[in-house]
Amino acid sequence: MKRFFPAILMLGTAVQAAAPPFDTPAPVAFMKDLSSGAILYAKDADRRMPPASMAKMMTVYVAFDLIQKGELKLDRMVTVRPETWRRWHGPEAGSTMFLSPNEQVSVENLLNGIVTLSGNDACVVLAEAISGTEPAFVALMNRRAAELGMRNSQFGTSNGWPDAGRTFVTAKDLATLAEATIARHPDLYKKFYSRTSFTWGKTLGSGADITQQNRDPLLGRVEGADGLKTGHTEEAGYGFTGSAKQGNRRLVMVIAGLTSAGQRQEQSVAFMNWGFGAWSSKPLVTKGRHVQDAEVQGGDARTVTLVAPQDLAVTVPAGLGADLKTRVVYNGPLTAPIAAGQHVADLVVTGPDMAPQKLPLVAGAAVGEAGFFGRMMAGFRWLLGIA
Repeated sequence: MKRFFPAILMLGTAVQAAAPPFDTPAPVAFMKDLSSGAILYAKDADRRMPPASMAKMMTVYVAFDLIQKGELKLDRMVTVRPETWRRWHGPEAGSTMFLSPNEQVSVENLLNGIVTLSGNDACVVLAEAISGTEPAFVALMNRRAAELGMRNSQFGTSNGWPDAGRTFVTAKDLATLAEATIARHPDLYKKFYSRTSFTWGKTLGSGADITQQNRDPLLGRVEGADGLKTGHTEEAGYGFTGSAKQGNRRLVMVIAGLTSAGQRQEQSVAFMNWGFGAWSSKPLVTKGRHVQDAEVQGGDARTVTLVAPQDLAVTVPAGLGADLKTRVVYNGPLTAPIAAGQHVADLVVTGPDMAPQKLPLVAGAAVGEAGFFGRMMAGFRWLLGIA
């Protein structure tokens, strides 16, 4: 049974405030404050749409996952198959890393070619190196998407190339993927996603090095910007999934369906600046603070303390407080055994014109299973109606 309990927290002087307005010509837009879990903006965020090159974020996520598990090495050398090179070579093949047939290239450089250069060729070469064929790799992409809860997304290629509608995503799912990439692979994210340019390949004739710039519209334009990925095809328009961190706040944004690269840059910068400027973080509970106790069934203790696993904050309109109310929510009574630090409840914060913000609470101590006599005493208490 879902239990709801008011939480008594000192929130300071309250002033009611409406959500700050924002308008964009983008048909799809979404923004989340990862520091609090607050959804700051959502415009048709569950619409299925072609991702174009934003699909490459999943290819990179799969690779990051394998690298972290030790199943893929950054210095592993991969041979570019001539058949793959022919398919992804020339002006009709879209963005390219300028790989050459039979060239040896490391996984690290392929990842740079995917993230910074948006190389369609690099995606397929990496996919074949990991899974043998691109279709086999795409199956892996879809398994990872399901694990992340990306329920309205499906991948048909490793690079987002148009495929008669088999590949689709939503803005909300792209934000979920971005959040998972940042949270689960912070070192690899930092290593690859904020590079402003990358050099690979040679020009015909002179043989000069080819240097391409990262198309990320936030890099160098918004403080703290450090990723993620642009996308563009005729059917998808111009889109971008981006992130930036300022102080203790990290925002993830998705914008899609714009009409030009210039409009994408303008709207992305305006959107992210609005997220940081129109909203602020309000500290709520410090790490380790006891918020409340929860009932436990079948345990060697009748209750467990609920504490904050890290400093918790809510996101409110900038310059104003909010008439905030808090409550603790959990499926209770909780069932033993419970491990210390286990996520067992949530602190839900609500306020005027704000979507509820849900923050995790964990067990402050372990609770083991009750022995025979403990279970017998619990049965007597239940029969007598004693809590």
